[in-house]
Amino acid sequence: MQQLTARGGPTLDHWIEQRWAPEHAATLEQSTRDRYANVYKCHIAETLGDIPLGELTVARMREWQAALVKAGVSAETIHKARTLLSSVLRHAAESEAIPGNPISLVRAPKASHRDAVAPLAPAIVEAIRHALLDPAPREVATSAPGQRRRRRYVLPDCDPQTCRRDALIVSLIAYAGLRPGELRALRWQDVREDTILVQRAANPDGSIKATTTGQRRAVRLLAPLAQDLREYRLTAGRPPDQALIVASAAGGPWTKTDWQNWRDRRWQPACRAVGLDPVSRPYALRHSFVSLLLAAGRQPVLVAKQAGHSLAVLLSTYAHLIDEYAERDRVDPEREIAKAREPVCASRVRQSAR
Repeated sequence: MQQLTARGGPTLDHWIEQRWAPEHAATLEQSTRDRYANVYKCHIAETLGDIPLGELTVARMREWQAALVKAGVSAETIHKARTLLSSVLRHAAESEAIPGNPISLVRAPKASHRDAVAPLAPAIVEAIRHALLDPAPREVATSAPGQRRRRRYVLPDCDPQTCRRDALIVSLIAYAGLRPGELRALRWQDVREDTILVQRAANPDGSIKATTTGQRRAVRLLAPLAQDLREYRLTAGRPPDQALIVASAAGGPWTKTDWQNWRDRRWQPACRAVGLDPVSRPYALRHSFVSLLLAAGRQPVLVAKQAGHSLAVLLSTYAHLIDEYAERDRVDPEREIAKAREPVCASRVRQSAR
């Protein structure tokens, strides 16, 4: 890192390393620190790292942001870089190293358009679950000429316990609204008679932390999900209460890499098998959970608590669904899921998926 300068105070690099990182960044979640480090390396360090804090003027901040826009960096990425810079410069201002935070006087670029969230209906969720419970077998072809002789044969795609676990993962996100990190830290003791207590999450490396909001929440346990949990626990040999529901072979939490492997090898093929194109992220199943609650007529404040959202986030993300469901008859989530679990013609599932 750069040394202190005679004029203008410490450089941005030096302040981050010597002051901001130990005094502020140390209080952040590891995932946030990793994200900040990547943003700094890619979009800030080369341009601003060697500059003394006192020379990071409003004009220089405008030039830096304009260069990112010209280079085609997305508004969302620029917003992340601005958030990091603002945190560092605000910390410097509070420490009286600079008179104020110059980035706060630079107008942020307009966010790019995003389509409204489109929840997967229970019929599609159940079709994906069925594809995970009963995946197509994997075919090993006959050996090619010149290779060691091998006949064609078929291998099962996964064992019954793994298949049931995969289907349960979908149920926990779609019918309880768990974030992937929360799901990776969920223990059997968190499943109560009528609720699921969401009180922890897993870091990318598998270590346990508090939830994203730092709050506990009790999510109503829908009957179909309770059934899925019971059936999987029996299949898994009745693991003890303190055991993780989704665990590695060693019994520990999945890492982010484990999750990504599951998404690529299990989730995506199941989605393609039912005709989903493009394939959504598993996280999109949280939209299905929120949609079910809104369609049932639950008040937005309650829905936000169940999903672990702030009310502001819920209203900004799901306003179109709130308006849409206001004109419809209320639904019973458990009845909707049960109806979707009835045998469905494959062609009908593919057609509805589109």
